[in-house]
Amino acid sequence: MPEAVFNEVAVADKPHAARLRSYLQGKVHAVDLAHFVFLDAFADAGETAAMLLYKEMAADYLLIDDKRGRKVAKINQIQTIGSPGVLLQAKRVGLIPAVAPLLRLIAASPVFIGVDLLQTVLDLAGE
Repeated sequence: MPEAVFNEVAVADKPHAARLRSYLQGKVHAVDLAHFVFLDAFADAGETAAMLLYKEMAADYLLIDDKRGRKVAKINQIQTIGSPGVLLQAKRVGLIPAVAPLLRLIAASPVFIGVDLLQTVLDLAGE
């Protein structure tokens, strides 16, 4: 995980911050954003750092839900997956029994995911 993303999600006032800090210990990477300055107008520092780390690690997917960030990723030939896609994959491989309860949690959170996308994921999951 890029340090900029860690700094966004693991601050004391965020839910589960202490658990995240503990889990992510040793998994946080400093990323030099100097090479991606042109992205700053379209993606925040965390998203930009995540994209650079994706490239450095030759990752398979970048987990990103932000619409503008996903557009920047597409321009840079970065394969993305969103939270609903991760849940769908988790159900397909038997890690979770259903996506609906977790999608409801996402829908109730500050993260915006469109109703059409939520319904599509439920349909694909057979729920």
